[in-house]
Amino acid sequence: MIRYAKIHGTSHRPWLTALLARRPTKVAAIALANKLARMAWAMIARNEPYKEPAGLTA
Repeated sequence: MIRYAKIHGTSHRPWLTALLARRPTKVAAIALANKLARMAWAMIARNEPYKEPAGLTA
């Protein structure tokens, strides 16, 4: 995802594009992994499936 964002940019993940502009790639990779882990933990803890954010479903 980071490689794709660096090449093409991401219109639906502006936080990642902004982070890559401010921080080194490895730091952005750790931030992305942390975010994905927190999402997975929340889904497991609440026993619910992934819900696409409202801004991305349009």
